[in-house]
Amino acid sequence: MRGMATSPQTVAPPLVAITPSRQEISAARLDARSIQRALEALSRDGIVVVEDVVDHDAIDALNAVMVKDAATLIARGTHGPFNYNLGNLQQSPPFDSAVFAPNIFVNPIATQITNAFLGERPTMSFLSSNVAVKADQGQPVHSDADFDYPSIPFAAVVNVGLVDMRPENGSTQLWLGTHNADISAQMGVHGDRDSGRIKDELLAGRAKVRPPIQPTIKKGSIVVRDLRLWHAGMPNRTDNVRVMLAMIHFAPWYRQRMTLRLPRTLRHVLDGNPRLAVSVDWVDEDIDHLNMPFGNAFDFSQDK
Repeated sequence: MRGMATSPQTVAPPLVAITPSRQEISAARLDARSIQRALEALSRDGIVVVEDVVDHDAIDALNAVMVKDAATLIARGTHGPFNYNLGNLQQSPPFDSAVFAPNIFVNPIATQITNAFLGERPTMSFLSSNVAVKADQGQPVHSDADFDYPSIPFAAVVNVGLVDMRPENGSTQLWLGTHNADISAQMGVHGDRDSGRIKDELLAGRAKVRPPIQPTIKKGSIVVRDLRLWHAGMPNRTDNVRVMLAMIHFAPWYRQRMTLRLPRTLRHVLDGNPRLAVSVDWVDEDIDHLNMPFGNAFDFSQDK
């Protein structure tokens, strides 16, 4: 594995959470010092949090719909869109312009960070969510990059939690600094149910160097994560569904294969953004967002 520390650290750096100033929030843009701090965190840890930049009213309106939708998917049991276990659903947001807010799905501070991290005007071609429902079992530790990926940053996941994400309701377990590992750390191959899973012996060794964390992340925050970072969806031990949106931005040079299929009614939200390209086929008919592809139906690798 590349760049993985082998000697224990006395004090591991914590997850970096940036709280923008009033001026930065008003301008919808981080200043030079904040963007440097975000990029340093992504380089060292593979992840950064920016707090209080997503409108709470928009979040609450979307959450109300997605919680109802989650009940429909939960009722499908083993026929539902689960990842690794039934406690972690992959659920598409509703394609309804009434709740599909630009501040959530193309947040200007999120796109500022991914432009600085990946290059000018990356491409979004993945739009979904991880929904943690009441369960006793979490996911195995894995990387979403379950293929022979580049050794440089090529994709960033932008997460937005629709409620506070806490250990009790299944906040994601994070293995900071593991984004520099290569494919040899993983079990299985793309297409396997267990693809991307990290080898147990490597987890034991890494835990001695920098143990995993399960942070609390406030509603209204954005999380930008290197796609390669090791992580695991954890059990939600509450009675309340926890929704975390996931949008993936790919570097402009990355020859990604995926294309979204979305109703034309959302075009005004996603099209023509100066900081973000969107790979999408616009269609005139309605799309059933509760019967979308999930899991290994998506291929994050690039054309050769």
